[in-house]
Amino acid sequence: MPLLPGIGQTVNGARLWIHAGGLQFQPGELGKIALIVFLAAYLREKREVLAQGRIKDWGPLLVIWGCAMLVLFATDDLGSALLYYGIFLSILYAATARVKFIAAFIGLFLVGSFAVYQGTPHVRERVINWIQPWTTHKVYCGLTGQLAYRQECASYQEVQSLYSIAHGGFAGTGLGSGTFMSAQGQPLIPDLNTDFIYSALAQELGLIGASALILVYVVFVLRGFRIALAANDGFSKLLACGLTFGFALQTFVIVGGILRVIPLTGITLPFVSYGGSSIVANFFVVAGLMLISHRANTAT
Repeated sequence: MPLLPGIGQTVNGARLWIHAGGLQFQPGELGKIALIVFLAAYLREKREVLAQGRIKDWGPLLVIWGCAMLVLFATDDLGSALLYYGIFLSILYAATARVKFIAAFIGLFLVGSFAVYQGTPHVRERVINWIQPWTTHKVYCGLTGQLAYRQECASYQEVQSLYSIAHGGFAGTGLGSGTFMSAQGQPLIPDLNTDFIYSALAQELGLIGASALILVYVVFVLRGFRIALAANDGFSKLLACGLTFGFALQTFVIVGGILRVIPLTGITLPFVSYGGSSIVANFFVVAGLMLISHRANTAT
């Protein structure tokens, strides 16, 4: 849908949004949940026959690999492709418990990612900024068409985000006391309310508060997996596992990108970042887990 002319919209180099009238949202957020439901239903029925290796059984799963690569190539969004594919691998492993399947599909993803890296400048720039956000010599800046230090151009957001986290120290500056605007009234970190909200929290709450936030996510994930274990049928188990892992992976991808553990991607921090599409999708995740938990408790 974001690729359709007229309604598709490119934001920060990634074509993820659709705009129709007064409505603007990311269809990929709801597509993520649809993917989890499909995989849970399909693998519940096919997990026994997948070991036989017939193409007709593996076909839909190979199509998912192709779609993940298409998302990465067509929308220039590394985060969404990584999220979709990670969800796919988690449900596949939960259904089959076969490490060799996971290793094979990780290999396919790496091959596809390398091809996209070679052919997509936006993805290649993200990886370069991750490996070397600072330069001591000026390089070409695609934003201005002139030479500049990378930390003043392509990796400006990442570098300012790291400065923000470092400024918070151990105990933080206090809620509402962070420094996010320059003396001229310009934002020090662009997209602070969406992609880099964790940097703001780390500055105001410090290491203690930022770690506490991560522990809250850990508790949510643990409860989700407990719901998956308590579920009474195979579909509900796989569905709860997929919803929980998707939530956990989304948190890891954005926090890991901000902390330079992995390349930075433009996805949101669940229930914290500003963004209507993400909030709605995450409430669907919570609703699904509560429904599965209720059915399991009622049956017992």
